[in-house]
Amino acid sequence: MKNTFLILLGVSLMLTSCAQKNSSPKLINKQVSMNNNDTTPVVKTEEEWKHFLTPEQYHVLREKGTEAPFTGKLLKNKDTGVYTCAACGNELFTSEMKFDSHCGWPSFDKEIAGGKIKKHVDSSFGMVRNEITCAKCGGHLGHLFDDGPTETGARYCVNSLSIDFKKQ
Repeated sequence: MKNTFLILLGVSLMLTSCAQKNSSPKLINKQVSMNNNDTTPVVKTEEEWKHFLTPEQYHVLREKGTEAPFTGKLLKNKDTGVYTCAACGNELFTSEMKFDSHCGWPSFDKEIAGGKIKKHVDSSFGMVRNEITCAKCGGHLGHLFDDGPTETGARYCVNSLSIDFKKQ
């Protein structure tokens, strides 16, 4: 019962703090060039994903869940390196792209170029948002908003459970 309450509270806070300002999202496509161009799809059965991922990662990456705000292991990470998909290792963001949006999840103002992230319209929870998924494995990463404070105007709001970090 307590876990259900915390999950509902987290989802409620996420919807409140990361709500998009308009109801008709444009699929934002802000990228920067890098050299990791392996786009070979990663295909696994749901049973294989369940054995490979932790239950929490499975919930976020495969069931489009959301971790509670301000709880993610990478939220306050300030090290230099690359953020990768926790399910397949696809390089998604660099530390230079990260900024503190104060919304409770790691935020980035652009993605590594090369089609590493796919964008989809998400109309769940009575809202219209841009969902972001890993282009290699289809894992749910979070959402993309157009209210970022940097020159790109983009805010990739990403679950820590959906990404790993490779320190350089």
